[in-house]
Amino acid sequence: MELRHLRCFLAVAKELHFARAAERLHIEQSPLSRAIRDLEEELGTRLFSRTTRSTRLTRAGELFLQHVPRVFVAIQQARDSVKAATNGFHGQLRIALSDCITPTCFSALLALSRQEEPEIEVRLAEVPLSQQIKGLHDNLYDVGFAQSDEVGDELIAEPVWHDPLMVAVPARHPLLAYKDVPLDEVLRYPLALGDTNACEGHARQVERVLRRANQEPLIAERVASFDLMMTLVSAGFALGLAGASQIAANREPGVVARPLAGGSHKLTTYLLRVGGEPSDTLARFIERVYAVEPPKGKTSAARAKPDPSEDIEP
Repeated sequence: MELRHLRCFLAVAKELHFARAAERLHIEQSPLSRAIRDLEEELGTRLFSRTTRSTRLTRAGELFLQHVPRVFVAIQQARDSVKAATNGFHGQLRIALSDCITPTCFSALLALSRQEEPEIEVRLAEVPLSQQIKGLHDNLYDVGFAQSDEVGDELIAEPVWHDPLMVAVPARHPLLAYKDVPLDEVLRYPLALGDTNACEGHARQVERVLRRANQEPLIAERVASFDLMMTLVSAGFALGLAGASQIAANREPGVVARPLAGGSHKLTTYLLRVGGEPSDTLARFIERVYAVEPPKGKTSAARAKPDPSEDIEP
């Protein structure tokens, strides 16, 4: 099995059309078909079901697709490690970010890491939560950050930051009459919420808050980024629910943040890692996570232990 076979498989799996996949790879269709046929013969099973009208993955093809991208991630990481060593780095820390956590929130943490261990290269990857969990199991990442602790028994989820959950309200909106906005009043208006795939952990925490009300929310849009959420709020299209630091970092004009009434509603960010004793490099990084000054609006789990009953658990 050669890498070109895997590249051909990924192209066809993405396009589900041999002609378009060949164009993507800048090759003729006949060598592409031959590569897929050779791969299927080696694996002893069909990966695609083809008719004159359609191409689709077989069950075996779907299972194969779950593993192949990780091969290329591992190869790229190997290349990056060699490049890092060539550039003078003596180690590497691979960090995965999920649930629409904004990389800029880590600026103080990364700056401290660079200051204290400049010989350690830090690499960030923004991935869906499910991919982060698989990547941690497969040693593609050393540590991750997400807003969910539902990660299975083999991973450790440590709460590290707590961010007040706020309502993002358009300027001159009637809800601005409230200093703390009642949840029932929020639910009278359309909402822009995080996408359940791209922002899985965040969406779960917010939905738990919404379930406390006696009415169903009117969801105007599911968004894959908080930038789009704030854009929709600024345009008066919907209200948004996000962390105080996320709203502050966006700086979208025409958006005002208001806390929810009825208690302290907070979003929790977790540090995820495999069980067991962490490496010395990772252990020092975790110490910095707890020691660094959190972004505006957030509190550190090490400095402020909130009442667990007030946290939003996924």
